[in-house]
Amino acid sequence: MNESLNFIEQIIEEDIASGKHNGEVHTRFPPEPNGFLHIGHTKAICINFETAAKYGGITNLRFDDTNPTTEDTSFVEAIQRDIKWLGFDWEDRLYFASDYFGQLYEFAEKLIENGLAYVDDSTSDEIAEMKGTPNQPGKNSPFRDRSVEENLQLFRAMKNGDFPDGAKVLRAKVDMESPNMLLRDPLIYRIKHAHHHRTGDDWCIYPMYDFAHGQSDSIENITHSLCSLEFIHHRPLYNWFIEKLGIYPSRQIEFARMNVEYMITSKRKLLKLVEKGLVSGWDDARMPTIAGMRRKGYPAAALRTFCDKAGVAKRENLIEIELLESCVRDELNKISDRVHVVIDPLKVIITNYPEGKVEMIEAINNPEDEGSETRMIPFSREIWIEREDFREAPNKKYYRMGPGRNVRLKNGYILHCEDYKKNEETGEIEEIYCTYYENSKSGEDVSGVKAKGTLHFVSAEQAVKCELRLLDYLFTDPTPDGHDDKDFLDFYNEDSIKVVDAYMEPALAKAKEGQYFQFIRNAYFTLDPDSTEDKKIFNRTVALKSSWKK
Repeated sequence: MNESLNFIEQIIEEDIASGKHNGEVHTRFPPEPNGFLHIGHTKAICINFETAAKYGGITNLRFDDTNPTTEDTSFVEAIQRDIKWLGFDWEDRLYFASDYFGQLYEFAEKLIENGLAYVDDSTSDEIAEMKGTPNQPGKNSPFRDRSVEENLQLFRAMKNGDFPDGAKVLRAKVDMESPNMLLRDPLIYRIKHAHHHRTGDDWCIYPMYDFAHGQSDSIENITHSLCSLEFIHHRPLYNWFIEKLGIYPSRQIEFARMNVEYMITSKRKLLKLVEKGLVSGWDDARMPTIAGMRRKGYPAAALRTFCDKAGVAKRENLIEIELLESCVRDELNKISDRVHVVIDPLKVIITNYPEGKVEMIEAINNPEDEGSETRMIPFSREIWIEREDFREAPNKKYYRMGPGRNVRLKNGYILHCEDYKKNEETGEIEEIYCTYYENSKSGEDVSGVKAKGTLHFVSAEQAVKCELRLLDYLFTDPTPDGHDDKDFLDFYNEDSIKVVDAYMEPALAKAKEGQYFQFIRNAYFTLDPDSTEDKKIFNRTVALKSSWKK
């Protein structure tokens, strides 16, 4: 067997070799439309689509929309948008569990007719108590031995809306003494007088997820149901339904979910962040949702690479966020334009440069791209540099600007620092006075003048103000939901976003969504959708270099 294969591929190749499913591979990605997709879903999407493609198979997109009170069409649209952005296409294979409500109902009646399901009048608390504990067997419901005829009559009355919510449920008759709690007569239908985003008010009973999910796979002839590890205990129940109903035998295979430091992958907890106003929405650039990561500036290719490098495992593990950021950084290095933006400005006046003169200097957009175009940036007598790029008394290891020192401007001239002015009250440096070497603009020091440091800059008169959102991790702890004694919100990072104004070169005024930029010597940034023609807003995506400490 090929050792380079992951365990899912090994199983599939064994199935193909044995002729199972006629050698076909048909997978599906089955999200619930009750929130946005997150980093964990990214892995599931990649595994399902890429595994099928590797073996010449196909992948369905199916929404398991069985809970009308939490689902919405806006989530359906957002999920489709995210999957396409990641680079995957389900073509014409878009399905919904609600497409199969009629067939699922017939399955339920078949179980009743075969004495394998019954209507229970017990309350949810009573049912929970009957189920016992992992160390204690459950007890049969007093309604478990109802006749087939009575169960059919009651179930049809449930369907017709004759009972209020919670009055009755339909349960599968499996084994109340099973060590697997999920097999202790699980609920398969409940009453919900709620409007469904697709079926409207056609139904007032809805199948439970565990009943709809496996059967929907079977209806679609899914050969390999690839899902995350939390569903491993559900597999015996899915197999029980398949066996008792005599339907297509989809095979469920579980893999470890994607757990990444400083991120959470619980929709319930992500929803809590949204509802409490701790983030601006599901697509907040600090969120671990696909929409949030896209807004932050993570390229789709970087997320796919990350999933590939993280691998397909059988056991849960915690992946260092540095691996994700490294994949993002590597991709951005290839595709980002290098641009001049000054965040903490300090004015430099070039005393021997003509007043009123504006010179256009050529700059290459991306030196990593052989076919990269160039653009022109303005240079004038007064420029802005970063405040940290000047020291009154620099040491030998400091190669930036200081009194009596030479420094090169990126794409521009070499300057010599002559003097500076301080604010008499605060002691803060207000202006730097320099001269420039007129024949030093080229990449070579044709003047014979040496400069060890290189600074980025913007022309003071032509620079355009912009807003930067300096993003940090949403949580202060690498495992915010991994503490039994604390709530995940205890680790919410109050300083996860800092908004500052900056000066950018004028070409950035034409920046568009979906473009990626390296702010020279600072970090990678991308344009935020909140931007307008008059005000550009950029999100910090990732640092230029790792600050990770092993």
